[in-house]
Amino acid sequence: MDVGSILIVLPLLIIFSYLFDIFARRTKFPSVILLVFTGIVARGISSYYGYSNFDFLDSLVPVLGTIGLILIVLEAALELEIKKEKTSIIIKGFLAAFFILLINIILVSLFFGEVIGLSYPTSVIYAIPLSIISSAVAIPSANGLLTKNKEFIVYESTFSDILGIMIFYYSLGQAEKGEPLIGLEPIFTLIGQIFLIIIISIAITYLLFQLIQRIEHHVKFFLILALLILSYEIGKDFLKLPSLVLIFIFGIFLSNFSNLIPDSLKKYIKTDKVGKSDLHEFHLLTAESTFLVRTFFFLFFGFSIPLESFVEFEPYIIGATVLLIMYGVRYFYLALVMPDDDSKPLLYFSPRGLITILLFLSISDYDIQKSNIVDEKVLLVIIIASMLIMIQGSINRKKKEDPELEPQQTFTEIVDSQIDKK
Repeated sequence: MDVGSILIVLPLLIIFSYLFDIFARRTKFPSVILLVFTGIVARGISSYYGYSNFDFLDSLVPVLGTIGLILIVLEAALELEIKKEKTSIIIKGFLAAFFILLINIILVSLFFGEVIGLSYPTSVIYAIPLSIISSAVAIPSANGLLTKNKEFIVYESTFSDILGIMIFYYSLGQAEKGEPLIGLEPIFTLIGQIFLIIIISIAITYLLFQLIQRIEHHVKFFLILALLILSYEIGKDFLKLPSLVLIFIFGIFLSNFSNLIPDSLKKYIKTDKVGKSDLHEFHLLTAESTFLVRTFFFLFFGFSIPLESFVEFEPYIIGATVLLIMYGVRYFYLALVMPDDDSKPLLYFSPRGLITILLFLSISDYDIQKSNIVDEKVLLVIIIASMLIMIQGSINRKKKEDPELEPQQTFTEIVDSQIDKK
């Protein structure tokens, strides 16, 4: 493909993604599905015209996925409002994320091991990505819910991302070393790593916060993003730490620094140079960068899937069983902990997305036993079906008047409202 053709195709893809986003906001149909199917159709057209060299996707998709993962967690953290009166909903979100994630991993891995025949710990490693809720899909889709339910989805899906990724890389590390996944020594090591990354994250967050205030150049937030990505990769690959905690802590601090800094320390930590306009700019930069990366990630992911993958029957059976486990666990947990009628729509908000794909694809980079049965076809069935279930839940939920019920908002309106609250 020549330069002129590329300069025509790339802008068209971004325009289509923007139109998909508008369509998704008005119909509640996730734009991610449209992006994946656009990629699948594009591959079919490319194959028809004789272009069949898709090796570049093997390295491009993981890179886009990693950057997208960092941006999505950062964007989700920037949306979180930390106040004393929100302690209850934060705890509920964390506990739901932890227990639903853990039970899903156990039951899905048992299914993979006992029924499909995957060995241990391969069955556990393949179960973890499928058990993580996608905050990138769940949070925007929750705009039409009651305020308390929307906040619950924000906290639950964000914690599910963080916890799931930490458990995944911990399990991969144990499997590569040939050590058991559960044991006092590796668990205490993991806890120590978490405390270490929290301390490092606080230090880096302080330095970046000071840097934001001191930089006078008109371009500074891309520098901050570059330093965040660099810190994430160094922590993950060289220090073997759960570096996503760094991104999460930085986002939380930046959007809530006025509430998180104790009065006794405010005279040492100057905050007067970080105003509403700075936060607004950084929110918009993160949102637009996430949009761009997410667009090409899901397009290229769809592009990597051949059309003949859909004629096989086995992926549908495996995917349906995993979905049955997934929503069964969620139903019983919510019925036990949040039995009120207002919380019933939460059952449907358990989509899988970018993080599931990224973690699933990264398994091939590690020296562990691989599965030829649980593959990208199963992954695609689960992702699309979970999103369609979420749509159906949004359509079927009770339409009753409530002063907390909020209309759909654009990202800019959400950012402005959050900043005004500070």
